[in-house]
Amino acid sequence: MTKILLLSDSHSYIDERILEYAKQADEVWHCGDFGSMEVIERLEKVKPLKGVYGNIDNAKIRSEFPEVNRFFCENVEVLMIHIGGYPGKYTPLTKKEISEKAPNLFISGHSHILKAMYDEKNNLLHLNPGACGKQGWHKMRTMMRFTIDDTEIKDLEIIELGPKV
Repeated sequence: MTKILLLSDSHSYIDERILEYAKQADEVWHCGDFGSMEVIERLEKVKPLKGVYGNIDNAKIRSEFPEVNRFFCENVEVLMIHIGGYPGKYTPLTKKEISEKAPNLFISGHSHILKAMYDEKNNLLHLNPGACGKQGWHKMRTMMRFTIDDTEIKDLEIIELGPKV
């Protein structure tokens, strides 16, 4: 059983509350727009970090993280793309990746809109944790946590970190 903390769109912001949740996880996954190496370094000091770069991330971050990250967590195949869209509104890159081999779990960020929805056409779960940072048009800072147990994705929680003020 693997406990995951899922973040996106930190935009150079990280606080002790996020790090406390990270300490409770087995792995932290970040779906892009880290904004700074400081965010990456602080998360990596706490737990193993997987992620993708986002559209605001600089060359250093892009050298550390891929645009598309496809990996297994236990027996769940995960596909992560920062600008990926969502079921019925996937980006061309996401459509290509899913058509080549649909994952069990597709994760995207970028929109700052928290979503958890099932894609019946492609038989996969889509998650977007919203934005945990303070920059952007969102009003509430959010992230998610869940558990992967063999082939099962379960115990999904939405975490509201408070207004972005």
